[in-house]
Amino acid sequence: MNAMLIHCLCLGLALALSHSAPPNLDMMMADMGHDHSHDGHDHAHDGHDHAHDGHDHASEGHAHVHDGQDHVHGVTGHDHVHDGHVHHHADHEHVAQIDRCEAVEFDAIVPDASGVPLFFKGDFMWRGFHGPSELINGSYKELIEQHAELGKINAALSMIAEDSDKHVFFLLNDKVFSYHDQTLEAGNPKAFSEVFPGIPNHVDAAVECPKGECVRDTVIFFKGCEVFHYETQTKKVKSSHWTHMPNCTSALRWQNNYYCFHGNQFTKFHPVTGSVTGTYPKDARDYFMKCPNFGLLSNHTERERCSHVPLDAIASDGLERAVAFRGNYFLREDETHRDGWHASLVSEAFKEVQSDAEAVFSHARLLYIVKDNKVFAYKSGEQYQLVEGYPKTLQEELGMEGPLDATFVCGDYSILHVIKGQQMFDIELSVSPRAVVHEARLPFPKVDGAMCGPNGIRVFVGAEYFEYKTPKLLAYSRMRPQAHKITLEMFGCDH
Repeated sequence: MNAMLIHCLCLGLALALSHSAPPNLDMMMADMGHDHSHDGHDHAHDGHDHAHDGHDHASEGHAHVHDGQDHVHGVTGHDHVHDGHVHHHADHEHVAQIDRCEAVEFDAIVPDASGVPLFFKGDFMWRGFHGPSELINGSYKELIEQHAELGKINAALSMIAEDSDKHVFFLLNDKVFSYHDQTLEAGNPKAFSEVFPGIPNHVDAAVECPKGECVRDTVIFFKGCEVFHYETQTKKVKSSHWTHMPNCTSALRWQNNYYCFHGNQFTKFHPVTGSVTGTYPKDARDYFMKCPNFGLLSNHTERERCSHVPLDAIASDGLERAVAFRGNYFLREDETHRDGWHASLVSEAFKEVQSDAEAVFSHARLLYIVKDNKVFAYKSGEQYQLVEGYPKTLQEELGMEGPLDATFVCGDYSILHVIKGQQMFDIELSVSPRAVVHEARLPFPKVDGAMCGPNGIRVFVGAEYFEYKTPKLLAYSRMRPQAHKITLEMFGCDH
């Protein structure tokens, strides 16, 4: 009786919280399947200007305003905004883009087999921490085929299966869909009770917890404020109530930490006890996605230090101060190395670049920033000053075309190492015109940044970095060295 009373209280609390939470997109998305005719009129795409009911229409690829929204139409396709979202029509297909920076409450979050986090909402998904939305049916079409019968995704988790490969499991209503490399496995979907006996249907969230972080290999299920620990080998279930935690609508294990997402916020928790240490909740847009227009008025040093969004570029600035770029901000390490890292707007320190640096390197006490096939050179000091004659084209400065993934110079050497995809090109900076003098293939398909310091080279890939003593070891090593966590080991943040 007491357990039932607690459960009812939890459900009541969940309902109360849902009324105060940020509005979700379910109602907004409800009309995405409707035809968007305007006031009953058909609009011909014939290159003429139209005016209907006080609205101005222009074509070829015409723009018009309807119900206070901006619409843009093309001859074979068009984009328009409806209920705050951008919709694209091409050859009668209806495709939409949802901006996850608009306080989205996700249905599920799960890393794929390669470790890239996938975010899900309704019929849409996002790959990684930045980039546009895409339709789920492009990758997991069976989930959408069952949408009418089973509803939206309730939860998702990633586990090592019997074949020792990582599989992604989607939980919809009373069914489980198991995917390997985005291919639905034979015999799926299966009954929820068959795959996870003892766990109730319609869970709100789920997350895997491997042995070592939990006592045994475990899946943690959330339903209201009830929590179920399911041991995958013994199939034993332990239930408890975490009344101190918000009701999770999705959950994620990332960098050996556990996060409960609720509304557009998250809370970090211990996977066994559910204990919460630190100041929570925090806004997911600060740490788990790249939102250029969000958080401009907040204290952004902590956010930039602790963000899980990959860095754009990193280097020393010519005065032995490391600078790391991400979107609108850059972090600079105090030159005494005592006061840590501090974040500033790129547009304030490097107004010609504004944001989104592509690659950076320092040489001869100058800091070079690469963006959009241009090179900007700055004198380093208390303030950064653009060198006269810059920017120059990448071809003029380095004798090659972009885009570039990373650049670095070691010490006083005159060799610039340029990484594009899986290739590293060496360019001699002491001669003109500059050209590639050596080329090597790296053990990384793609990197986010690289820098060279007194202790060697650091290569940044996603949330981790890898250390090499010399450029030669980086170029010819086929085995990756031990991975280091960027937020914890470099920026001193364990969020």
